[in-house]
Amino acid sequence: MQSQMMARAAYSTQNTPIRTPRGTEYDVVARVTQRLRAAALLGRSGFPALAEAVHANRRLWTMLAADVADRDNPLPRDLRARIFYLSEFTRDYSGRVLSKGASVAPLLEINAAVMRGLRAGGVAE
Repeated sequence: MQSQMMARAAYSTQNTPIRTPRGTEYDVVARVTQRLRAAALLGRSGFPALAEAVHANRRLWTMLAADVADRDNPLPRDLRARIFYLSEFTRDYSGRVLSKGASVAPLLEINAAVMRGLRAGGVAE
């Protein structure tokens, strides 16, 4: 009997949050940003984790660039251009982080700014 109640509660529509594309984007950027932050705090011994986090961040920004390069993307042209530029910067700067030990702070700041923009636009949770 207990397992039936648990199953009912688990699959209930009341427990399923409504997600918007913007909310999903926010969550993805937040997860990647958290990985970057956590890996940076590990210092030198955490380089493998940092490399993985930087790679995940690059993949995210590559997907964002591809999305805004699509002619059918509904975002304003100027915003699409700025996102594409940030993708290029992120790709180039990530190489410096990995090869020259540059700080991940600029990558974290960019991601945080994107998250603020997504949140300001009314992310549904």
